[in-house]
Amino acid sequence: MVYLVGAGPGDPGLITVRAQELLAVCDVVVYDALVNPRLYAAAKDARSVGKRGGDDASASQADINSLLIQLAREGKSVVRLKGGDPLVFGRGSEEAQALAAAGIPFEIVPGVTAGVAAPAYAGIPVTHRGIATSVTFVTGSEDPTKPDTQTDWSALARVGGTIVVYMGVRHLREIADRLIAAGLDANTPAAAIQWGTLPTQRTVIATLSTIASAPDLASPLIVVIGQSVGLRDTIAWFDRRPLFGRRILVTRASQRAGALADRLRAAGADVLELPSTRITSLDSSALHDAIGRLSSYQHVVFTSQTAVDYFWNVLRLSSLDARALAGLTVSAIGPATRDALLSHGIAPDVVPDRFVAEGVLESLLTRSRVSGTRILYPAAQGGRDVIPEGLRAAGATVDVVHVYRSESAKTPVAIDGLDLVTFTSASTVTGYVEAVGEAGSRRAPAATIGPITTDAARAAGIAVAIESPTASIPAMVDAIIEHYRALPA
Repeated sequence: MVYLVGAGPGDPGLITVRAQELLAVCDVVVYDALVNPRLYAAAKDARSVGKRGGDDASASQADINSLLIQLAREGKSVVRLKGGDPLVFGRGSEEAQALAAAGIPFEIVPGVTAGVAAPAYAGIPVTHRGIATSVTFVTGSEDPTKPDTQTDWSALARVGGTIVVYMGVRHLREIADRLIAAGLDANTPAAAIQWGTLPTQRTVIATLSTIASAPDLASPLIVVIGQSVGLRDTIAWFDRRPLFGRRILVTRASQRAGALADRLRAAGADVLELPSTRITSLDSSALHDAIGRLSSYQHVVFTSQTAVDYFWNVLRLSSLDARALAGLTVSAIGPATRDALLSHGIAPDVVPDRFVAEGVLESLLTRSRVSGTRILYPAAQGGRDVIPEGLRAAGATVDVVHVYRSESAKTPVAIDGLDLVTFTSASTVTGYVEAVGEAGSRRAPAATIGPITTDAARAAGIAVAIESPTASIPAMVDAIIEHYRALPA
């Protein structure tokens, strides 16, 4: 079976539910060059066929058709992932014809087309009551001066409404001249939208007579011609988000990168993810033993979501659930760890005001007398000893059970043009320096989640521009936004 799937114009959030379902279960993805890599990152088998205007490395359409037929005949479920909508200047119908001729079953899954999405992200409606009651989509890949052109530009000039030109960067001057010669006012508003719906989106506003002279226009490009372009001044939104135009690197453990990256993208940032640390589980026998004698403990302390996750896995393997913690005082280092516990039905008794180890220790010591109590502390190997040492000094017996370790992901990467690097732990600083080298790590300033991480960054020679007032992802993102808002325009 072959699925001809529209990937949308670039923003992976515009993928359809049906497309997501198919990507999750297919055997192979055959994708175009302009498809966002995040859409096929988890694919078991992903193959590029290029398909970008002017790209000599692109496979021919005949070769793509043959590949789809071959993969289907091998018994594979194939997603042919095409930019935008497969049937809007996407040659999806040609692929469908080839599949039908070969007797291969197929399904067409529409996608959001760039001719609607890119203008919407630029604050330009393609129709608007009283201004534009029609919209015409036209390919600009043909030279309009050729006698055999299939597009009647004179007729388009007479229709009015909004004209949306796909793939028109090469022939934009000829297109504009032909429309003006056919009677369309040279002062008609026009917009060129490059990399539409992505954080790198660039919108140029001009007139029909001047749009082709705009500097640095390059594909992928959507051109909008019509009076509705003037509405951008009022309803532009995408490029007015607080972090738009900022390129930010997220360095987190590979299993934990999503929350921070998603929040930064929602604020408009161009986010590059570099898993600088990898979480590795350790032998769980010691944790099994500790859980087997939970009744001997009065406290259990969690200082990360990861510790909660590993603890709960072993708890379930021991045929126990949240009721096993009844009677224990449960401590969480901060909101993320608290939320991880809440997801398992446990509301922690202690959450400090300062989301660091010192805050946990202070809260425990002021809340109750810990002398003579036994405390279970599932933790990361190589972590700081502030909590166990402080509790032991107060007379408690502390069983530290190492359940995981954070180690460098050793992912070499070339990083250019960064505005900011984020660090959420001292280990991410170490992993980042190992990944990009000492000199590379100092090219961009950092945002850190708290004072301990700040100290680690500065010790590595990295300038710290932002420190989160509290050790949480929402507070960190808020601090980044406020930092850039305060900069001179």
